[in-house]
Amino acid sequence: MQNRIDQLAELIAYHQDKYYNHQPEISDIEFDTLWDELTELAPDHPVLNRVGKDSNEDHTKREHLIPMGSQDKASSPEQFLRWAKKIAHPRYIVQYKLDGASIELQYHQGRFIHGVTRGDGRIGDDITRNVRAMQGVPQELPEIFSGAVRGEIIMEHRVHRHYYQEKANCRNAANGIMRRKDGAGSEHLRILCYDAISLEEERAFSDEIGKTDWLRRMGFDLVPQVVLETPEEVIHYRDLVIEKRSSLGYDIDGLVIKGPQVDREDMKRARPQKQIAFKFSAEEALTILRDVEWSESGHLYTPVALVDPVLLAGTTVRRASLVHPELIASMELRIGSEVIISKRGDIIPKIERLVRHTEETRDITPPEYCRVCGTATVNEGKRLYCPNLRCPRRAFRRLQKWIDVLEVRDFGDVLLGKLFETGLVREIADLYGLSVQDLSTFPGMGEVSASKALENLRRANPVPLARFVAGFDIAGIAELKMQKVVDAGFDTLEKIRAATVDDLSRAEGIAETTARAILEGLGAVRDEMDRLLATGTLILEEGASADAAGELPLKGMTFCFTGTLNRLKRSDAEKLVRRWGGESRSSVAAGLSRLVTNSPDSTSAKARRARELGVPVITEEDFLALLPDFPESVIAPGSQAD
Repeated sequence: MQNRIDQLAELIAYHQDKYYNHQPEISDIEFDTLWDELTELAPDHPVLNRVGKDSNEDHTKREHLIPMGSQDKASSPEQFLRWAKKIAHPRYIVQYKLDGASIELQYHQGRFIHGVTRGDGRIGDDITRNVRAMQGVPQELPEIFSGAVRGEIIMEHRVHRHYYQEKANCRNAANGIMRRKDGAGSEHLRILCYDAISLEEERAFSDEIGKTDWLRRMGFDLVPQVVLETPEEVIHYRDLVIEKRSSLGYDIDGLVIKGPQVDREDMKRARPQKQIAFKFSAEEALTILRDVEWSESGHLYTPVALVDPVLLAGTTVRRASLVHPELIASMELRIGSEVIISKRGDIIPKIERLVRHTEETRDITPPEYCRVCGTATVNEGKRLYCPNLRCPRRAFRRLQKWIDVLEVRDFGDVLLGKLFETGLVREIADLYGLSVQDLSTFPGMGEVSASKALENLRRANPVPLARFVAGFDIAGIAELKMQKVVDAGFDTLEKIRAATVDDLSRAEGIAETTARAILEGLGAVRDEMDRLLATGTLILEEGASADAAGELPLKGMTFCFTGTLNRLKRSDAEKLVRRWGGESRSSVAAGLSRLVTNSPDSTSAKARRARELGVPVITEEDFLALLPDFPESVIAPGSQAD
């Protein structure tokens, strides 16, 4: 557990620096997932109380008047309710949480004198010259005031569209402009304010409402704010904000919740306890569930929600995953329900939760019979499937799995579908009986392409026993799981077939249910396996040769590739890693075995991170030297791996 805690702490510190000073490498929700896991494992870890630091060596440093700490986060209604119960505010001051950059505006005797970035929470960069040009900053206040006002520097969507479309988003554009030495573009930024502190006791603010009224009278642009009575009202208000989020003129990523009384001692904490950031778990929207389709993948049926169109992360979403029937039941969803939809990691739309049932709703009914063979489906909660092992959909899915596991090129789903529909290929053995003439009859597949496809198929030889079994698409039995069986001494197909459930379940990592699934699955495809082996075109690597293959040189190792590769495409390099027992990674983190690059002195983010963590950096040739053999057929012109 300690290793995981240390790894999480390193990742959080690394991504905080990326967020505040460079380009974020992961989404907010991925960062929050790391944060939540560390909070669960080590709630008192120092990194959780460390303020994310934004700084630039080119600017003068200046100390804050208002402590600029971070806030605890709640990403779900359940987490927020736990906080609300613990703190028990009499009322709730609710403000938009802007997705910008924090700034402190310092005043002396009513005159603006300094603009200071968040920095490390105590000392930040003095960017006064740039702040003076920004919108929403009164240079002279109508009253004498010495103290500080806290706000957020933002770029509005209309400005981003007109001037800075080359930047990934408003926040990145604003962060670059606010630190420019020449101040260029600062006039395109705006500051919205939400907090203030007076250095004079006679003007000390005692409540948040009075503070907000004062900010308004002084001429500051304010963050939208409402006062609500109960935690349940806060949750409902959050749903309403989510619904109109896409129509706002700037980016927000949640709400800030605090009580009506100003607690200056609490504000001095690195993480104040009496306020919380109620974040959107991902970009979310309120919509209506209109229908459910059941997507078919082999013998499995997966529910897909059809919803009223909503704009999420810049795209219009009409469909969302419902994962499995159990989720539908647990959320009590019905056709016609109002729901919250999100894009997790800004990629896959998903139904997050039920808001309410409208007056006209109806039940969601899963398919009772397989649409292909008519067999009654089985609903196990987390999966709905056709139990008929000889269902044609299973047969086609098995072909897809075989091509995928053996990583055969040029046999895509479209070609496989045509072969299956015409009856040329009904099972894996049929693939090895195809001729160039068979393939070249299909549109877009000439003799050259057909020859190449068949060559790629037959080149995937010999096939290790674990991969051979995995290629037959036995439910839940992947290659790594089968390798555990092989490593336990069941290193021939006949040994596995002759084993009992008790025999296989003694293998490390193989439970009784898994052992039973292996044996039942092998029994169902026994004849098909034998017909494939009888073709004589495929060599099954088992027994002594499998033992040799089991000595995988990259087993237990992880690799990340960066920069230009000269002899391989990145995808081919990653396949070689998997072929010889290793795992590929897309980023550099603690525990990575090797970073592969042809520029060892590179100053790229991945190379710098590898050196910080002590990860060995090797060249492409060093990587290839680790392999027992290297098929020249995978050589391709170098391509950018990043």
